[in-house]
Amino acid sequence: MRPWILSIMPDDPMVILGYDAISPLGIDLEDQWQKALSGTSGIGPLTRFDLTDDFPVRIAGQAPDIDHLPYDFLKPREQARWPSPIFKYALLTVSRALEKSGIEITPDLAPRTAITFSSAIGGLDVVLGADRNLMNRGKLPPPYVNPNACINMVGGKVSMHTGATGPISATITACATGLTSMIVGAMLINDGRADAAICGAVDFPLTEPIVAGFGTMGGAFMPKEGDPEERPEKASRPFSLNRRGFVVAEGSGCIIIAKRSFAEAHGLAVAAEIAGWAMTSDAFHHVAPNLETVRRCIAQSIHYAGITPDRISAVNAHAASTRAGDQVEADALRQVFGSRMPPVTANKSMIGHAMGAASAIESILAMEGMRTRMLPPTINYTPDPAIDMDCVVETSRKVEQEYVLKNAFGFGGCNACMVFRRI
Repeated sequence: MRPWILSIMPDDPMVILGYDAISPLGIDLEDQWQKALSGTSGIGPLTRFDLTDDFPVRIAGQAPDIDHLPYDFLKPREQARWPSPIFKYALLTVSRALEKSGIEITPDLAPRTAITFSSAIGGLDVVLGADRNLMNRGKLPPPYVNPNACINMVGGKVSMHTGATGPISATITACATGLTSMIVGAMLINDGRADAAICGAVDFPLTEPIVAGFGTMGGAFMPKEGDPEERPEKASRPFSLNRRGFVVAEGSGCIIIAKRSFAEAHGLAVAAEIAGWAMTSDAFHHVAPNLETVRRCIAQSIHYAGITPDRISAVNAHAASTRAGDQVEADALRQVFGSRMPPVTANKSMIGHAMGAASAIESILAMEGMRTRMLPPTINYTPDPAIDMDCVVETSRKVEQEYVLKNAFGFGGCNACMVFRRI
């Protein structure tokens, strides 16, 4: 037996108390879930900035505007100091997730509430704007620019808004950031450093150099030269034979976690259980995945949940829609599950790739699937002979789900997997 195959089934498991998300599918979580079940795409034309004729990327997954909502955590003067959208979207999803969880962060609970809510890119948009003003107009940056660019500042603003004064950490693992945030929060709670944790991630990467950079590196979707222009909603094609890269997207997802004993002591409802998790590092390539370490991450998360692979009812895949990444994930799943592959769904087909926020939003959709016993489809799917899996396609599927595997893989070889259990 390999030394890492240890099953730790705690008497007091980690549970999820509440969650909330904003994605290209909408602002209200139930509305987003219904759109996901119906196979609705949130991908459309890129309008965050003016496009030149030669700009390589033309589409995106843009989150809806929230300025019309009656929130009061960023008043006009305050918002002028924190212009990056990551702050207002983060604070809205955190506020709503806390409300749904039923937790009140009292002076007694504040020192025992951890914040691992994070971002992969942060407020880089504010720095880029200040740089243009400095270069083009000679205008010095205002005082808020550098604080906006500190990736940990979004967690700091969450702390200031909620009053939580427990351990705080910015868990940055590229596209796995949201899931890693939950893992680090669980570690802090298991270590006795906190009773509850505010987890999740936010990213709004739709700025010219970031989007164009994903295009020039061959990651972002661009139509094949000479092919007719396609509708934006058809561009994100995870696991598909004709996949051509991910669609850059925006969003925010927050998940509140604690031990079951904490929930029971405070009379809180439990949405799901975190049964197991794992993290591995590829030690391989800056963007290309490593089959062995991806496979090991999946296998470890299942073993640490104290179950065998055949107990997994469904997989919520990372599935960014890249040639190499989707193939490696599919191969790793096949090696772990063999001939008993559970149904697989890929949310990025509808919402695009929201960078660090992606795995937080997708974890929330996975838990909604467990709650409703439904799996949303992977849209735009054309079978790839090299990928052998039961991909839930085009229409939603009713599936009883006791255990669900969530995968997330980030640049730099940062892998994170988690097994959720229905309560």
